[in-house]
Amino acid sequence: YFQLPADLTKMHLTDNPHPQVTHVPSSQSGCSIASDSGSSSLSDIYQATESEMGDVDLTGLPEAPVDSEDEEEEEDEDIDRTSDPLLGRDVVRECLEKEPADKTDDDIEQLLEFMHQLPAFANMTMSVRRELCSVMIFEVVEQAGAIILEDGQELDSWYVILNGTVEITYPDGKSESLCMGNSFGITPSLDKQYMNGVVRTKVDDCQFVCIAQQDYWRILNHVEKNTHKVEEEGEIVMVKEHRELDRSGTRKGHIVIKATPERLIMHLIEEHSIVDPTYIEDFLLTYRTFLTSPLEVGNKLLEWFTVDSLRDKVTRVVLLWVNNHFNDFEGDPAMTRFLEEFEKNLEDTKMKGHLRLLNIACAAKAKWRQITLQKPSRDSPLFFSLLGGSDKGFGIFVETVEIGSKAAEAGLKRGDQV
Repeated sequence: YFQLPADLTKMHLTDNPHPQVTHVPSSQSGCSIASDSGSSSLSDIYQATESEMGDVDLTGLPEAPVDSEDEEEEEDEDIDRTSDPLLGRDVVRECLEKEPADKTDDDIEQLLEFMHQLPAFANMTMSVRRELCSVMIFEVVEQAGAIILEDGQELDSWYVILNGTVEITYPDGKSESLCMGNSFGITPSLDKQYMNGVVRTKVDDCQFVCIAQQDYWRILNHVEKNTHKVEEEGEIVMVKEHRELDRSGTRKGHIVIKATPERLIMHLIEEHSIVDPTYIEDFLLTYRTFLTSPLEVGNKLLEWFTVDSLRDKVTRVVLLWVNNHFNDFEGDPAMTRFLEEFEKNLEDTKMKGHLRLLNIACAAKAKWRQITLQKPSRDSPLFFSLLGGSDKGFGIFVETVEIGSKAAEAGLKRGDQV
């Protein structure tokens, strides 16, 4: 099995991992389809293609007064102040300086947003980070050269550097520098542990968060109990974590945090938890990082389409794929053939509503392009055939393209409208 990185936690970095996508009304944009970098619902496809907007006539509208340069400068200063990273760090420091018992939910969210950027927390799940933020204690060492831990000293905390640099000098004379985001100290165990080397600050104003050994061990071991491992033939192929997205207990369930590529593909057609409603969209956005070819997904979808109980789920995956990432098909002849085969399957199974949605999505996402073909002579074949025209009552479309021909190499595809 291909092992995924341990820190793959399905991209959910906050308790609101799926923000609502606000679509611009068609009256303002002319089309409510999201770009390839975002996602949009299938109803958006239908609405966008059913109502075509013409040019907007702006004549007769009253003119609004333009702000003066002074006002613009003041607004720019306000924006600069609100986007100042140092201001954000001041807010984080205020949260850190509170005693653990005094930290509010908002404080923990502020800390969580800051801590997830640090390498020390990269391999941890969201629930672990949140609990660590609730118990961490803030410490500052003002002067450079101050010894934080002596060689052989008994350890009682886990340290993460928030500012400054420390140096660890080992008994054999070797040294190592650690900077912001690095950690040192205990491992998650209740056994007695001792420092190997001397830890001292290299610069002034070194800042740390410390987590006591008991808390560190409890939190990291608790997550083991909070996870569910799926095994196949004695191998772990998927790990899920139980999460609660609110304190009422109504939004809770298991979310996939890592799995083998094969198991991630299979999960496309399985039931998804209420806390993981956009698994399909997330998969389609990220599969390129762990699959060598999109056909690995496409071939499985065609195979599952033959199963009656899976047909609707497979169709939903393909429609979302076409709508959100049409470039995957438009730029790949093999994926274009997959789409044609899937279209034929929809026709054969009389799924006319889904077929219409597929055609609408393809038409909405298609882009104009120019193709130049050169013929050796007037009598040379074109290597493609056309269908339609005024006598047929619809436009001219490419019906077939000979595989491996100059027309295919130039980028001409079946379904192109001339």
